Amino acid sequence: MPDGLRRVVIDGAARLAVARGDDLHALDGSLAALLAAGRDSLHAAVDRALETEPVVATEVLAPVDEQEVWASGVTYRRSATARVEESSVGDVYEMVYEADRPELFLKAPAIRVPRPGAPLRIRADSGWDVPEPELALVLDAQAQIVGYLVADDVSSRAIEGANPLYLPQAKIYDDSLGLSDTIVLARDAGDVTGAAIEVAIDRDGKRVFEGATSVSEMKRSFDELVAALFAELSHPVGAVLLTGTGVVPPDELTLRHGDRVRIAIDGIGTLEHDVYRKDGQAP
Repeated sequence: MPDGLRRVVIDGAARLAVARGDDLHALDGSLAALLAAGRDSLHAAVDRALETEPVVATEVLAPVDEQEVWASGVTYRRSATARVEESSVGDVYEMVYEADRPELFLKAPAIRVPRPGAPLRIRADSGWDVPEPELALVLDAQAQIVGYLVADDVSSRAIEGANPLYLPQAKIYDDSLGLSDTIVLARDAGDVTGAAIEVAIDRDGKRVFEGATSVSEMKRSFDELVAALFAELSHPVGAVLLTGTGVVPPDELTLRHGDRVRIAIDGIGTLEHDVYRKDGQAP
């Protein structure tokens, strides 16, 4: 695991801690409280924690406690092209790609985010489903980027392709979002705008897909996406914002029950998870 913030269980209670090497140090205050207080207060709490004795955690929890997780769409050319190809009204996606206003949507409240590495789900009423590897921004209440996560925005291309108004059903359902275990602090990560993003899908012990892109391929800047998220909407305990995907598997490939997905972002970490359908059947 990389260095950074983790939500963990210590002595039977959920706590926020900072990892440094092999050691884990507990912070005073929850993630929600520290993101509400702002980046400087968060940094000060981290620095104080690093001066304390290490602690032992028995479980790693989802890296959100009260934050909403939002997502950005059509921020890469590859994503725009794929959605034009899948949709009966493809020009909608070209318009969004070129428009001043980005596409943003609510992906999940904190209570719907499973623990890191937990199996993620494909819908039983969809026959065309894909992982969407994305860099996620962790934001404080003042819209400042304080950290980064690896994300998988699992999606039904079949449902969204049938009609863009079906987007919530294509994107928002149980176990449709994966986040990595560690919030890598922005002050430690440096410039991530050129970070490589890689994804692989394994099935029955064989690699059936692998792809890669770079954050540098994004059409929109982080600041642009964050500004849109906070334009008319407050986030008093911070938020997580996915920045879109630039890797789309070929049309003939769909996730199946039992697949395993691995997503890696340089300098940020890795997210690995299995795939399941509630009925346990292949698409």
